[in-house]
Amino acid sequence: MKKLDASDLKDLNLLKHYRIIRKWACKNNGLTDAELELIIYLDCVGLFTKKDFEQGVYTFSWNNRRWNKLIQNDWVQVWRHRNRTTQKFNIYKISFKGKQLISRVYRIMLGLDDIPMSERRNKLVAGNSYTDKVMYQAMYNVNKDKNR
Repeated sequence: MKKLDASDLKDLNLLKHYRIIRKWACKNNGLTDAELELIIYLDCVGLFTKKDFEQGVYTFSWNNRRWNKLIQNDWVQVWRHRNRTTQKFNIYKISFKGKQLISRVYRIMLGLDDIPMSERRNKLVAGNSYTDKVMYQAMYNVNKDKNR
């Protein structure tokens, strides 16, 4: 298998529209930028403990409610419960909902899917604020760019 290097990633244009795609994903799923990036990080880790989560949030702004929000909104679920004898702590994984969102973001970044432009599937299309209108135009440009 060929090893990837920096020029391979640049040729893919993988990060070209990352900011717009991230904003779309966050706005439509009730996440902050830090929560989305944390979900992507934890998905790469695979199975994780709360200690792994704490190590992952060192670079993000402090939010002591982040863990509970991810659990309550079903972005993270328990894979194995602790039993206080042999398993001293819970082991977690990213939920199916989280994996679907990450997969969707990757497909859009690769140009396999487009950002939905219907008002039913994209809250930014309503154009309730100036920022939403600007983001709508940016998403339109992303969809139009077939070299992403």
